[in-house]
Amino acid sequence: MSYYTSLTGMRNAQTELNTISNNLANAETTGFKKSTVNFADIVAGSTYTNAKNTVGLGSMVKSVTQDFTSGAMQNTGSALDLAINGNGFFTVTNPTTGQTLYTRNGNFNTDGSGNIQDVDGNNVQVLAYDSASGTYATTPSNGVIPPTNAAGATYTSVEVKSDGSVIASYADGTNTDVGKIALASFVSPSGLLQVGNQQWQTSGLSGPPTYSAPTSDGTGTILSGELEQSNVDTASEMVGLITAQRYFQANAKAIDANTQISDAVINLRS
Repeated sequence: MSYYTSLTGMRNAQTELNTISNNLANAETTGFKKSTVNFADIVAGSTYTNAKNTVGLGSMVKSVTQDFTSGAMQNTGSALDLAINGNGFFTVTNPTTGQTLYTRNGNFNTDGSGNIQDVDGNNVQVLAYDSASGTYATTPSNGVIPPTNAAGATYTSVEVKSDGSVIASYADGTNTDVGKIALASFVSPSGLLQVGNQQWQTSGLSGPPTYSAPTSDGTGTILSGELEQSNVDTASEMVGLITAQRYFQANAKAIDANTQISDAVINLRS
């Protein structure tokens, strides 16, 4: 039994090593969020077991938790490089499949038609501005900067304000309010499912998204010309890597000790 007890420790140590290695590999990945492994003990017992005779059977991985604390901000100077100073997520939609994803990587640009997109070609969602009513939509839609305005003047530049307002400027000196960047919030962000490319999708654990404009509902404000870096602390991860390695070695040593005891018992008649 002791072999299997130590084996659970080795398996857990391997999971922690894999998690830390992934964190370190993404230390320079824009918008990446590190993960932490949580363990739980295993015991042999039931409601009828004598509490004084409960035997431990090792440990198991209880969960791998994502840490959504903010990373450091890096200045880029590009108006469509955006970062969130708060807890919200950018919302992007795949133009082919219609799948909605959430990200903290605000490295955006425009295509030839004026669509605001991420580097993968997903459309960034905004709360569109209705000039007739002077209000913003409550349902997100694709953010589009018109290449020309109503007077036929060509687009020259864009400004994104702290409240998420996307203001396009044109050659005739006029400005057009495209809308506000749509930020999503969740009851349990740690329940979001990682899908790669610093993107997440909803799950039963995260709950459905709530969309709102920046500065409202605690989603945060927008920083234009900034990108949020990974929240991985390299020094802390290196210490954790050493600890996990020692954890693995200690369990391997316990298996070795059990092997020596078994050999001694087997050789008693020699």
